[in-house]
Amino acid sequence: MEKDGPEAEPPRQRNGFVGMLYGEFTDTLNDKVRYSVSLTESALTVQRISSSPGRTKVVLNLTDCVGCRAYRAADGADVGAYFTAYFYPFKRRWMSAGVARQRVEQCFRVALVQDALTNLREAERWARSIRDASVQQAPRKAGVTAWAVRRPCRVMILVNPHSGRGQALQLFTGHVQGMLSEAGVPYKLVITEHQNHARELVKKADLSQWDALVIMSGDGLLFEVINGLMERDDWQEAIQTPLGILPGGSGNALAASVHHYSQSPPAWNEELLLSCGFMLCKGLVGSLDLVSIHLASTQRLFSFLSLAWGFVADVDIESEKYRHVGAIRFLMGTLVRLATLRVYQGRLAYLPVKEKPNLPTTPQHPSLCSSLPCQLIPTSSPTQNSHHVCNKSNPKTISISSNNAVTTKRPDMPSGSRTREPPDSLLPGLDQPLPESWTVVKEEDFVLVLAIYQSHLAEDLWAVPGALADDGIIHLFYVTAGISRPALLRLFLAMEKGAHLACGCPHLVYEKVRALRLEPISREGVIAVDGETVEYGPVQAQIHPGLARLIHG
Repeated sequence: MEKDGPEAEPPRQRNGFVGMLYGEFTDTLNDKVRYSVSLTESALTVQRISSSPGRTKVVLNLTDCVGCRAYRAADGADVGAYFTAYFYPFKRRWMSAGVARQRVEQCFRVALVQDALTNLREAERWARSIRDASVQQAPRKAGVTAWAVRRPCRVMILVNPHSGRGQALQLFTGHVQGMLSEAGVPYKLVITEHQNHARELVKKADLSQWDALVIMSGDGLLFEVINGLMERDDWQEAIQTPLGILPGGSGNALAASVHHYSQSPPAWNEELLLSCGFMLCKGLVGSLDLVSIHLASTQRLFSFLSLAWGFVADVDIESEKYRHVGAIRFLMGTLVRLATLRVYQGRLAYLPVKEKPNLPTTPQHPSLCSSLPCQLIPTSSPTQNSHHVCNKSNPKTISISSNNAVTTKRPDMPSGSRTREPPDSLLPGLDQPLPESWTVVKEEDFVLVLAIYQSHLAEDLWAVPGALADDGIIHLFYVTAGISRPALLRLFLAMEKGAHLACGCPHLVYEKVRALRLEPISREGVIAVDGETVEYGPVQAQIHPGLARLIHG
């Protein structure tokens, strides 16, 4: 944390108040209106000084504060100084029963003496104390360690101007730019010009110049950035660079997941963007699992969100033509694909998670990282969630044996290829039999296979209610052939509220795994990784817990 001056004065008592600071200041527009202002470790309390009873008191929680600045008036003749604090508390939405973060500004004039410099120093003391106190206010939950990015945080923000409805840049300037200025976060804005531009940029960037890399786009741009970092010679250090997400696409799955992990009320569209911008300003960093994915061509990719085959991949890729309408593109794609529902043949196997406690019924907060050179904030930790199979009465899996292995004749990665990256110790070669500890799925006819490692598949699709950013689990779903169109539609409608696992659908199976292998038999189809089309053919994947770092609440 930045230390740029003398410490705030020690606690003192005045008018019955004991806390860090107390002062009386005037309104910025009317010197006859005065306020008593109290700063404690957790709140800024503002009360108008008046002789009438029942004086209005405003208490602003410092967990909602992004910054505070001190400054002189534009009028050089004004000896007063000013400080303004910026808060984004949850307030009731207009014409709605829900709540969302909304901007609140508190500004005061300091005119203690007829000396401009003295007044400015007092305003700076208040601004510094408010900033420092707000940094200390992190979520406090037993057993978790949170780290705050150092202040000021130097950020590179990569914006894809064509993502979503082509409004990412306008959304940034309209909703995020001012918040970053209020928080005192210096940044460089980079507009991507073509596919893989971000990937190429981060491969060559001097990362010592940046405390965080932030993506203002859909999920595809972050996929580029992560793989660019993993292709560097110094990938082990590079992948520790904190990554932030600002939703500017049509899916925004990671942004929705990050918002969910903060245990905030549901949010969409601009409200989701404001929430993610707020978390960026607060600068709390935690661990992020990555999944190593091997394709038949020996290419190796790193994924942060999902691996999909069948219905989900079809909808994701085919709905690209509707991206101009925003998030509703997925509903349109779903209805089109339901009309001509496809069945895919393939072989699926996985390495199950050993621990299988009950799935939690309420969302949990992720554990936070402990390896960044930042400020330590003690918090608390939930127990880790685990395994759930929707169709326990009719299991569709058996333990794999050495003479019943899922294999392929495609070659695996040659020895020595990409050895700098973390080894996939759980994966044999794609042309090798799987160990007996793996499980092979008996069914070969699928409607979809989805491996996901975040809570949300899109802003309005809550795929894994108990998922965490760093739970070390691949959440594997598959739907077998025979499901009706209405039943499949009901599953996706239920997913909007995270209730699909309670539907009792006999064709839906959910497993928690550490690794998987998928071998399509159908000659045509789509495999999507983080929403991006990859080579169609045999594929296998393994999770690497906590490999990356993610800015979240």
